[in-house]
Amino acid sequence: MKKSTFGIGFLPLILSIVLVFQECLAGVVIDQVMKDREGTSSRVTLYFSGERLRTDDVDHGLSTIMDFKGDRMVMVDHRSKNYIEVRFSQWEKEVAEQLKKNLPAVRPKMRRIVVRRGGETATINGFRTEKVEVFADGERIEENWVTRDVDMSEVEKVMERVSRGFSTEFRNQVAEGKEIYEKLKRYGFPIVVKDYAIIHGSEGVSGVEVKTLERKELSEELFLPPKGYERVQVP
Repeated sequence: MKKSTFGIGFLPLILSIVLVFQECLAGVVIDQVMKDREGTSSRVTLYFSGERLRTDDVDHGLSTIMDFKGDRMVMVDHRSKNYIEVRFSQWEKEVAEQLKKNLPAVRPKMRRIVVRRGGETATINGFRTEKVEVFADGERIEENWVTRDVDMSEVEKVMERVSRGFSTEFRNQVAEGKEIYEKLKRYGFPIVVKDYAIIHGSEGVSGVEVKTLERKELSEELFLPPKGYERVQVP
């Protein structure tokens, strides 16, 4: 496995463990499509359960498992059948240091964030949605189509644990995103997100579209390294 396979690319977003056997856990599964600034789409599946989150990059054969209670993070390369397991607290500390050193632009001056309804509704992928826009210092930076059709208590519980799991220094790096999330969630869960923070022409350069969302029982093994995979030691 190449070392570059893992690292900051697993941050997601948002950016989803232990015990044994086939215990079933109440959870939420979200299938979505993400689009980068070049317009390339990739499929991502998120699994939320308790204080655990799993993110599958379907097209690239990569998975990330975060266990906040157990302070564990597992990064899996399915194509190589290898995985890395580290302490989550140590990983987020290293990522915060990387962001501080290599990406000073992620710490801009504080901007006034305003979230307001756009006055439009639409049915998207079976979800009844309404348009909600996000502005920073008067400039539109996001267009969201949100729904109240789903119970997102399980997702919100995990996301709140995600926020508490990161150090103060790390949270400072993403303070604006946290503020947007808090102000947006009162309107519903985003089914489509268009990011206008960096824009060329009339279309956002990145975005997310939720295709399906369901509550279901999740097996314990889903939050463990796959059987038969080789563990790679971190230097």
